[in-house]
Amino acid sequence: MKRIILAIIVLSALALLDSSIATAQYITKEESLAAGQSEAVNVGNKICPVSADKIKEETKAIFEYKGKVYNFCCPVCIETFKEDPEKYIKKVEEELQKEKVKEESEGSSEVHGHGEHSHMHH
Repeated sequence: MKRIILAIIVLSALALLDSSIATAQYITKEESLAAGQSEAVNVGNKICPVSADKIKEETKAIFEYKGKVYNFCCPVCIETFKEDPEKYIKKVEEELQKEKVKEESEGSSEVHGHGEHSHMHH
C-alpha cells in the first residue's frame, strides 16, 4: 500500500514539473501580447519540417515558438517538433530558402523571356 501511495506522489510531482516546464518554454499568444511583444509571424512553410510531407489545409496544424508560427501536416508532428525545435526550424529555413531561389529564377525568366522583344498586332 505504501508503494502505491509513493508512486502516486512521485507521478503527481513529475506531472506538475513537466507542465511547468512546458508552460515556461511555450507561451501562448495572449501571454506574449500581454508582455508587450508583437503578434507572432507565420513563417509560411508549405512542407512539414518533421515528416517532409506537403501540408494540406484540411489536416494542417500550427504551433507558435519564439514569436513565429510554424505549419505542420498534423498535430502529432508538433509533439516531435517540441523535442528538438532548433533541428526542425533549420529544416524550415532550408525549405524557405529553396522556395525563394525557385521563385526568383522563375520570375527572372519571365521578365527576360518576354521583355526582350515586342509583338506587332494587326
